[in-house]
Amino acid sequence: MRIETLTVGPLQVNCVIVSDSATREAMVIDPGDEGDRILKWLSREELLLKMIVNTHGHFDHIGANRLLVEKTGAPLLIHRDDLGLLRNAAQHAAIYGLSTASSPEPDRFVEEGEVLHLGALRFKVIHVPGHSPGGICLYGEGHLFAGDVLFAGSIGRTDLPGGDHDTLITGIRTKLLVLPDNTVVHTGHGPDTTIGRERRSNPFVGQGI
Repeated sequence: MRIETLTVGPLQVNCVIVSDSATREAMVIDPGDEGDRILKWLSREELLLKMIVNTHGHFDHIGANRLLVEKTGAPLLIHRDDLGLLRNAAQHAAIYGLSTASSPEPDRFVEEGEVLHLGALRFKVIHVPGHSPGGICLYGEGHLFAGDVLFAGSIGRTDLPGGDHDTLITGIRTKLLVLPDNTVVHTGHGPDTTIGRERRSNPFVGQGI
């Protein structure tokens, strides 16, 4: 497995490209902006884009959806509870004086417990609402792609439409902090971390163990 992170857009979103080294199949997680840059990287590495996954529908995570779908034909996946956010992303961006390209409709919805296949790699969908209603993480191969659910030393904000603090805290503690300590966490913004580090020291959800 190869993991490449491209930090894109004015809000510095971590767009993660995961690929299977044997088949060269790739998955792009949260193409928030700079679609041409993402496409050039895929082309240079001779990767075949098999799917585009939005961990949630906020505008800073979906801005390159349209370009990638139109140029590659890869299916777009998101949780159904964030469809409203996806459809209204441009209006949401405008509130902050920013702009984003509208996203096409998703090709299908992902569900809690579903397993995504990428060559020989397997990634389980974990639904963790609270930052947004349909927020998801992907877990597999010793890695967690956490979107804006969990950060290094922090958590996703819950003051946006559809957010709920208690729901997010409960989801992180019951679904994420139970993963192995050495699980590498790739966050939607900022540096990577590990489950063990967050369990021990995250001031929002850490358990000190």
